[in-house]
Amino acid sequence: MDLPGHYRMTSPAVSRETTARSVDVADQHSVQTEQLGRPLFFEDASGLPNRSELYPTRAAVQATADVHVIDLADEFARRRAGSDVAIVGLGYVGLPTSLAFHSAGRDVLGIDVSHARLDNIRDGRVDLLPSDRVRLGAALTDDRFGLTTDATMVRTANTVMVCVPTPVDEQLAPNLAPLQEACATVVAQARPRQVIILTSTSYVGCTHDLVVQPLRERGFVIGEDIFVAFSPERIDPGSNGHAPEDVPRVLGGATAACTARALSALGGCTSNLHPVSSLEAAEMCKLVENTFRAVNIALANEFAEIGRELDLDITEVIDAAATKPFGFMPFRPGPGVGGHCIPVDPHYLLWQLRRRRVSAPMIEQAMRGIANRPRMVAERVRTALADNGTRLTGSRVVIVGIAYKPDVEDVRDSPALEIIERLRASGAHVVYYDPLVPSVRLPGGAVLESIRDPALADADIAVLHTSHTGMSLDWLMHQSLVLDTTYKFTGLPHVLSL
Repeated sequence: MDLPGHYRMTSPAVSRETTARSVDVADQHSVQTEQLGRPLFFEDASGLPNRSELYPTRAAVQATADVHVIDLADEFARRRAGSDVAIVGLGYVGLPTSLAFHSAGRDVLGIDVSHARLDNIRDGRVDLLPSDRVRLGAALTDDRFGLTTDATMVRTANTVMVCVPTPVDEQLAPNLAPLQEACATVVAQARPRQVIILTSTSYVGCTHDLVVQPLRERGFVIGEDIFVAFSPERIDPGSNGHAPEDVPRVLGGATAACTARALSALGGCTSNLHPVSSLEAAEMCKLVENTFRAVNIALANEFAEIGRELDLDITEVIDAAATKPFGFMPFRPGPGVGGHCIPVDPHYLLWQLRRRRVSAPMIEQAMRGIANRPRMVAERVRTALADNGTRLTGSRVVIVGIAYKPDVEDVRDSPALEIIERLRASGAHVVYYDPLVPSVRLPGGAVLESIRDPALADADIAVLHTSHTGMSLDWLMHQSLVLDTTYKFTGLPHVLSL
């Protein structure tokens, strides 16, 4: 059956004349769907107000929303009379999470407001591990896996997981708009017996502010007729060793009953669950994890500068220190940090502390040091060229690898983008080579395309930023000048460290 706009059903169509049917879901909450065009009716809805608004008709949804996949969502819901899990947000966290649930045998409805994102998922044009690509292929041909842009379909799910981005703005203040919008929709469509789990990193108290309190204002009793928890995501993009179902997961509920229900909801697809005493403890856990990493990376960068001053190979020193079996964890220096975790998450904590007039000088200094790292790379390029008798203005520079970490296509907050912008602003002719990132839009709006053969770039200096698995770097041996910001190439006279 062709769906309007974009999509084709991969499973048998269900007749629009199918009569009403009911099924028992995991929490023994009997759900009944009636003929298409009539509202969903939950038999033990406990007389909550505004039920007609809570469960809008299909006609009402069509009249108020620009939805391209609504037939898919309708038929998915009619077949299952309520999906096991709805994943709100299908980005680098939500998509692997949805695939992990589906692989565990759950009925999954993936929801994303971006039509383009759903197009890319259906076409396989997404940044996933090879194992997750196999999972995606299987999911797209299974009627237990659905995709929709219609966020009101969260009402069909027994468990709702919110996995939307939580970025910061140019002033490094939290941009909560995506999370606020997602939570507002989930609250508006919430129905009795649902389990709602936030996974998006945010400030301490966010789940209470955006979910618990609005649900109370709707008349729900938290922990009795609806259940709310926070369980921070721990997705490690590009790492085969950290599948979502293998990584321990922290979880805190609004009440003890909420924690118990959320543990049950996550239990089938996560090998190790660690409950904590509250929503706030779980929220703070995520901030501690990534702030810990930020501070230690900043310290490693500082040790790298000390090592260069003392003419020491800092990689050798860190490797030696890492032989200690207790009390030490190796962190590696580099050109900066990228992605939407380390350069972002600590600012949610700092923002909250500033509102309370509380300072955190170590964290603040670490974040300043991390933010300053791309500027240091650009300056190091300038001095390295000058020492080699070449001015930066008019020089030819090739940046090797621009993804924010190895083996991913992701360039979000990649230090390479700022490095390129700074070098271009100084008059350098900059190209880049990254087989995983064929093109990139710089913060200033310019679009660059990856060159095919960096050995033919005739560059005055090559800057090694990100080294992907399988990327051939033999040509660097014949390059006249190399700046290695990864600290992986040592002992060669033409290779400089940052």
